[in-house]
Amino acid sequence: MKLKIFYDGLCPLCSAEINQLRAYDTNNQLAFEDIHAADFVKRYPGIDQVRANRILHGQMADGGLIYGLDVTCMAWKTVGKHRWLSVLRWPGIRWLADLVYLFFARHRNLVAGFFSGDGKNRECRSCKIRSTGQF
Repeated sequence: MKLKIFYDGLCPLCSAEINQLRAYDTNNQLAFEDIHAADFVKRYPGIDQVRANRILHGQMADGGLIYGLDVTCMAWKTVGKHRWLSVLRWPGIRWLADLVYLFFARHRNLVAGFFSGDGKNRECRSCKIRSTGQF
């Protein structure tokens, strides 16, 4: 395993991306852990579930943690797809890309609700962990 990804399995957008990564991971270089699994806190006491809900977490093979777009870029690089994402890690672009990512991550439930077609409440209703709005 090259990278373990801790993702929000209740978010339709997150789940869709994880499903795509699973399909492309023909060499089993990625592992996926849903932060909403019943035994998550017990199995991963070093991962703050609330913080992992705010920003994507990844764990490298050596145990080191990476976050946000670093996880996304590493995951897609590992499966050999979306190589253009490496541009988001270039100096000068990285800070802006990270800012946009944090904004998106904070509002992903609203975005998911918008795409779900629920006209009354445009927030994803499946999410159990609520963010305090801080990263």
